[in-house]
Amino acid sequence: MKSGAAIAVGAIALAAAVGGGYWLGQSGKAAHGQTAAVQSTAAADSAKQQPKLLYYRNPMGLPDTSPTPKKDPMGMDYIAVFEGEAANDAAGSPNQVNISTQKVQKLGVRSEAAQLRSLDKTVRASGRVEPDERRIAMIAPKFEGYVERLHVNVTGQSVAKGQPLFEVYSPELVSVQREYAIAVQGAASLKGADSPAQLGMGRLVESSLQRLKNWDISEEQIKALMASGETRRTITFRSPVAGIVTEKKAVQGMRFMPGEALYQVSDLSAVWVVADVFEQDLGLIKTGAKAQVRINAYPDKLFEGKVTYVYPMLKAETRTVAVRVELANPGLLLKPGMFAQMEMQVAGKGLVVTVPVSAVIDSGTRQIVLIQLKEGRFEPREVKLGARSDTHVEVLSGVKQGEQVVVAANFLIDAESNLKAAVGGFGSVPAPATPAAASASASSSSVSSSTAPAARGAGHQAEGTVEDVDAKAGTVSLTHGPIASLKWPAMTMEFKVANNALLKALKPGAKVRFQFVERGPGEWVITQAKPWANIKAASSVADSAHTGH
Repeated sequence: MKSGAAIAVGAIALAAAVGGGYWLGQSGKAAHGQTAAVQSTAAADSAKQQPKLLYYRNPMGLPDTSPTPKKDPMGMDYIAVFEGEAANDAAGSPNQVNISTQKVQKLGVRSEAAQLRSLDKTVRASGRVEPDERRIAMIAPKFEGYVERLHVNVTGQSVAKGQPLFEVYSPELVSVQREYAIAVQGAASLKGADSPAQLGMGRLVESSLQRLKNWDISEEQIKALMASGETRRTITFRSPVAGIVTEKKAVQGMRFMPGEALYQVSDLSAVWVVADVFEQDLGLIKTGAKAQVRINAYPDKLFEGKVTYVYPMLKAETRTVAVRVELANPGLLLKPGMFAQMEMQVAGKGLVVTVPVSAVIDSGTRQIVLIQLKEGRFEPREVKLGARSDTHVEVLSGVKQGEQVVVAANFLIDAESNLKAAVGGFGSVPAPATPAAASASASSSSVSSSTAPAARGAGHQAEGTVEDVDAKAGTVSLTHGPIASLKWPAMTMEFKVANNALLKALKPGAKVRFQFVERGPGEWVITQAKPWANIKAASSVADSAHTGH
């Protein structure tokens, strides 16, 4: 009885254990199934968020791609291209320069938006102080004589208007004085005579008086002669203006000839500054414009004047034109011969689109600016320039307001863009090790070549026969077939090579497949070249291997 009860209890316990295990197993399966479903859903969502990687493209915009990450000969990483980006990337690459973010930071690239502003410019020119030519007086007797006495005997002495300068003796002058005195006495004695005699004597008096006046004898001296009737041995010459004796040739006792300049007196109360303005600034100079002048001797003083004349001749040696500025000279601070710095503020013609002067790359034949399209991507743009200021230049065409232009390190970016053709000659995609890799590489290359338009900097492929090689000039004459990317027919033409190593594959008579770019207008440069026989043989081997599989 007891043994039967024990057996029944054991059976019940065993059934409970089996049932619990079955329940736990089903619960574990359900939990595991739910976890797997969650993980698969997360993986699917991750796959949806992550775009498909197509290939890696050359960072310099060359038609060179790779299925795996790599670096170009300049040490720059190839850029990953994902699905959806390929069309935009290929469409923009031929005319654009692509640089990694790290390289941009190392170069110190800085950009600034093109803005509307009025180009006010300051025209600066060097000049010299000169006396006003209209205020210079020369004292030169019109008769022969001798210097009897000097009243002013040093150069640089200040004189007032009418101040005696020197006395002269002239036998001819004494003779004319006596002739005049006799004529006056004769006219007085013939007052009661007949009319013809009196008329003739009056003409003699007038003739003698006119000779004295023509010799610059002063009215005061003539009146004294008329009043006294006595002939004076010497005549005094006086200063016609108030100023400074800037030249003195008279020496006491010397003999002088008619017209010989003995004194020069200059009025320096107003002077000229004759400045040499550069040819490119000449169109901004207007007569009557205000000008400011600084003198090294008086750095704390600013002199103001007006432009009164622009000289008609250009100095070929300096490419400058002289411009005259008139200045008042209170206190005679400005000395003739001093160096001067002239400045003129020239107002602009209104609001115009401008870029900083540093943004322009001027090759002499054309002007280019680099437009920053986005981080690491730049587009060279040819522009037409207008007026300039000290810091900015007007852009007539080529750039719109608000576009970001590179203002720092643009020459370095331009230098890298000019290396596209040369880099293409050194860097090429290595041949894949397997047919699968080869097909992936070929498909990625076809994407690049099919989407990139023919433009300067883009690569073009062709097949042809080498006709002639000039190793010294680095040129090759090739007869090639039609080139669809450029719409060229078959013809024979001359190419340059990116480096001398390419000449090994370019022998006269060799059939080659080559790649080339346009480095400059009409300058076609071969960047890659392979013998056509080797390419055909490699293709045949690949085909046979594929057939065997």
